[in-house]
Amino acid sequence: MTMLKVLFGVFLCLSSVVLGQYDDGHLQVHFENLSSNEISDPEEATPTPCKSTELTKWDKLFSMLENSQMRENILLQYVDEIIKVELQSIRDEMHQFVANFAGTCTNAIDSASTRITSQLEGKLMQIAERIGDTNTVHQSQHYKVLEQLLVASQDTAYRLSKIESAWQNGAEAQGLHSKFKQQDVSVYTGLEKVMDSMAYDLQKTRAELQLSQKWVAQHFLPSGCEVALLFPMRSRKIFASVNPAASMTLDSFTACIWSKVTDALNKTVLFSYGTKRNPYEIQLSLSQQSAVLSVGGDTYSTVASNVATVGEWVHFCGTWRSNDGNASLWVNGELAATSTGVAEGHPIPDGGILQLGQEKNGCCVGGFDEKLAFSGKLTGFNIWDKVLDKEQIAHLAKGEGSCSTRGNVVGWGVTEILPHGGAQYIH
Repeated sequence: MTMLKVLFGVFLCLSSVVLGQYDDGHLQVHFENLSSNEISDPEEATPTPCKSTELTKWDKLFSMLENSQMRENILLQYVDEIIKVELQSIRDEMHQFVANFAGTCTNAIDSASTRITSQLEGKLMQIAERIGDTNTVHQSQHYKVLEQLLVASQDTAYRLSKIESAWQNGAEAQGLHSKFKQQDVSVYTGLEKVMDSMAYDLQKTRAELQLSQKWVAQHFLPSGCEVALLFPMRSRKIFASVNPAASMTLDSFTACIWSKVTDALNKTVLFSYGTKRNPYEIQLSLSQQSAVLSVGGDTYSTVASNVATVGEWVHFCGTWRSNDGNASLWVNGELAATSTGVAEGHPIPDGGILQLGQEKNGCCVGGFDEKLAFSGKLTGFNIWDKVLDKEQIAHLAKGEGSCSTRGNVVGWGVTEILPHGGAQYIH
């Protein structure tokens, strides 16, 4: 537009110059005597050889008008060509900008859509694998969660497709640069709103997944465990006796068990091994929210505080070595407490009684104390005659086949464990 204004200005200036050369001082036409202004036929005269005829003022006027008209036509043609060239250049630049920018945005949207879809599919596959072997009674509730995840995934894909189509429609529109920038702003604003909505949906889905995992932890057995021992109430008659597969003469051991306690008092026994001489050779018990590992007697204990949660599955492992008296307590695969000098140099003798949910301390008729009895569920009880390393203990607590890894002294699912007084196996 600026070029057009300049050209029209030049044309107006030239026109004023041409008209200014023939003002009233140079060209005068008298209308008083029309006859004197008429162009009369020249008198007959003898033409003079080699003498040119002088142009009149009328001839000069007509000649200048013709020249002015020619200049005007040339200027108009030049302006028209410049306009065509500029418009073509602007159109080419806009097409190139649209092609480059639209391609970049489309690739970014495709990449984001693929990444989010793969993450959602991975989560779905993990959840499906974890609940694949669960009880059919509760499958409907998990299917609802999976359906919600699928709906969220489909909604995310739909939103991304809307973003892509909206951007392509905006990129194909033709116009000036100012209009194009306005479209860019609107597209980016819409993209930000959609991304915020997607982030909210993902947070909501994550919260639902956490609730689902918590529900699974409360209602199902730990991963890889098919059966558990149920202790329906606290009673001196309810316990389970264990017949070890190997000798209990130990100078080191690792004992692990899954526990879901209904209520824990000052002392609630998970398992104990004792002889007539010492009923506390090995014992793992709960004290309110703490876990206590005793070796060689009550005076040699290792305590981990705030690790027992009522109504939830918790994995406990206790390790001990006689040569240095090093004892450790592991909770859910993590080291929770350690002690040194625990029954150092003391060997664990064979010939004692190993049982779950009680201790035989000789205090009462029948040898059991109701206040020490366990109520809840136990599974995955194993004993090794060595100290396992932290990777092995973490696998027992967090791996898929927790109950399939068995100890060489007591192996869950292989060693004979007999329930008594109302304790029973459940699936």
